[in-house]
Amino acid sequence: MTVVLASLVEGKELLQTVIAATVAGLGVTFAFSVAIWGFGRSVELGTDDRRLAAGIAAAIGTLALLVVLAAIVFGIVVMTDK
Repeated sequence: MTVVLASLVEGKELLQTVIAATVAGLGVTFAFSVAIWGFGRSVELGTDDRRLAAGIAAAIGTLALLVVLAAIVFGIVVMTDK
């Protein structure tokens, strides 16, 4: 009788998954916080009649929000590709 041991979990792949999830989670969280900061700062600067600075802050917030949306789309594509 021959016993065949199968590996249910690959350690290297599991470590790569944990690292990728941690980096992605921190990155998306940071990008979303920048989006919130940009939009909040834009409103604050707009009330102080600093329109150029308010526009720049809104642009930063919009760019950060686009990064978050791109990360969501990328995650969906990766999950449905397999």
